[in-house]
Amino acid sequence: MTQRVDLSTVMDRLSIDAVITGYAVAVDDGEWADYRVLFTADGRADYRTAGGIEGPAAEVADWLSETMLLFPVRQHLIVNRRLALQDLGGYPGDRARLQADYMNPMRLVSGPEEERGADTGSADRPTAPNFVSGGRYAFELLRTDDGWRIQGVTVHEKWRDLSGSLAAG
Repeated sequence: MTQRVDLSTVMDRLSIDAVITGYAVAVDDGEWADYRVLFTADGRADYRTAGGIEGPAAEVADWLSETMLLFPVRQHLIVNRRLALQDLGGYPGDRARLQADYMNPMRLVSGPEEERGADTGSADRPTAPNFVSGGRYAFELLRTDDGWRIQGVTVHEKWRDLSGSLAAG
């Protein structure tokens, strides 16, 4: 490999990392227009193992925008990223696969007692999560004229933990 190819590979890795981080931030912040832009025109998302839907990214974004209203506090942590760039005989191609683990603590819309801070002793800070899940994402990415984009993402939920009223129900 030449230094030019090595530099191109490093730049691809950094660009893909920015897309994956953008994905987590868009979901956590409810920025659904940003979420849509991260996908190719034919991009798809599959959340079925986590109780969700599968379909075109735009339709999934609409579903997420409604579903995530139940969880005003959420934070995706995406770690242990394993990236495989397409190899065209020593040169990087236009496709990539990324596997990454996630942990996702979320908090349901709180009731009147929780809104006053009864479970934390403070009304000015959020309460602890009452829904936490973890698993692995499988991303398929494609280099486009606009940079790297997600062509598909599949969620493989491995576990979840419920507390408070969720555990009692």
